[in-house]
Amino acid sequence: MASPFDGLLAEPVPGDNAAAVSVSELSGALKRSVEDAFGHVRVRGEISGWKRHTSGHCYLALKDDRAVIDGVVWKGQAASLRFRPEDGMEVIATGKLTTYPGRSKYQIVIERMEIAGAGALMALLDQRRRMLAAEGLFGEERKVALPFLPRTIGVVTSPTGAVIRDILHRLRDRCPTHVLVWPVAVQGEAAAGQVARAIAGFDAMAADGAIPRPDLVIVARGGGSIEDLWAFNEEVVVRAIADCRIPIISAVGHETDTTLADFAADRRAPTPTAAAEMAVPVRAELLEAVRSLSNRTFRCATRYRERADERLVATARRLPTAETLLSPQRQRLDELGDRLPRALGRRLAVARGDLAHAAGALRPALLRHRAERAGARLAAARFSPVLVQRPLAERGRQVAQAGRLLEQLDPNRPLARGYVKVERRGDGSVLTTAAAARAAGLLTLHFADGAVDARVEKAGTAPYPKVRADQPGLFE
Repeated sequence: MASPFDGLLAEPVPGDNAAAVSVSELSGALKRSVEDAFGHVRVRGEISGWKRHTSGHCYLALKDDRAVIDGVVWKGQAASLRFRPEDGMEVIATGKLTTYPGRSKYQIVIERMEIAGAGALMALLDQRRRMLAAEGLFGEERKVALPFLPRTIGVVTSPTGAVIRDILHRLRDRCPTHVLVWPVAVQGEAAAGQVARAIAGFDAMAADGAIPRPDLVIVARGGGSIEDLWAFNEEVVVRAIADCRIPIISAVGHETDTTLADFAADRRAPTPTAAAEMAVPVRAELLEAVRSLSNRTFRCATRYRERADERLVATARRLPTAETLLSPQRQRLDELGDRLPRALGRRLAVARGDLAHAAGALRPALLRHRAERAGARLAAARFSPVLVQRPLAERGRQVAQAGRLLEQLDPNRPLARGYVKVERRGDGSVLTTAAAARAAGLLTLHFADGAVDARVEKAGTAPYPKVRADQPGLFE
């Protein structure tokens, strides 16, 4: 009888000596075969899908026009890359092939990566240059003039190379200046980030801080191949230079070396030593210029004084003498001296005539007549009591009327008729309503013969007091 599982279960086949293996065994065998056969390979291709994981490992794909192979760069090898890979860059990767059993795929483990020839590197450099130029980062309108004599100079370079020694030596010979060195790596994958952060760090320093803010920044590196100088072609460095508010001199490489940092900087120096010469003038030349200007100033002042003396002498010759200037005044003085006695005599005669006229008016008979007339007017104007009594009587009636009005307006007068004035105890304010009395609680009641303190025990139970409309604050 046939089994329902016939043909479904695996059964040994006569003459078949191939035993079944697991997937892991097969994947392991493939991995060993691939690694043994391709333990060292060099692959040329275009980078696609470059990605740096948070772990530090990098993943990418190498492709040409017909095939694609995955690749991985472990963290240790990624830190030693001499350039930063980008999508579209043609490179030569050196490493070994291996398989990844979890995905049934093969990949190349890259140990070293190089740009595929100078032509590809220059093409990438030109492409990046055109992109940054289109953004205006290389425009002349962005560049600023260098300070004539900077007090502090910031230098971004390696602290152990010959570049910093050449710059310091040249500055010391020309014009000693305070120098701040920001140590950075000038080669390798980490160099671009360090240079960009150093430039931004100088730019962020406060002008009145403990460390003086540089008036000028020099970004310097010695000569080398295009691969050695590639950090100064990175976009992050170019943007940091363009965004820096401090004037920057780019001194990367020798005279024939050109980087994108040179286009973004305010000035390009062919060598680091030349950058130091651009940064400061020659102190001896400045002193000589000051001495020359001082001598010219002294000569000009002397010449001006001499010409002023000549003009003064020439002008003095044209002026009249003292005798010529004073002779008219002397003649007028003599004339006035002769006229003075005659004028005094005439004045004395007039004064005597006025005195005689006044003496005639002061005769005794005339004075007695005037006195008699004044006595007659005085007798006619004797004092009359009626003139005084009438106004006094009118003023008395007005005072009496004001007194009666004052008595009627006295706020305490109604108290004699049984009214009470209610005040709040403490501040003495007059209460005019029952609501205010209930709210106050403690009261002072003023009667005609004195005051009594009171307390509101049950507010609202007693009938409301009668309020006098003509006397606010008084209750019956």
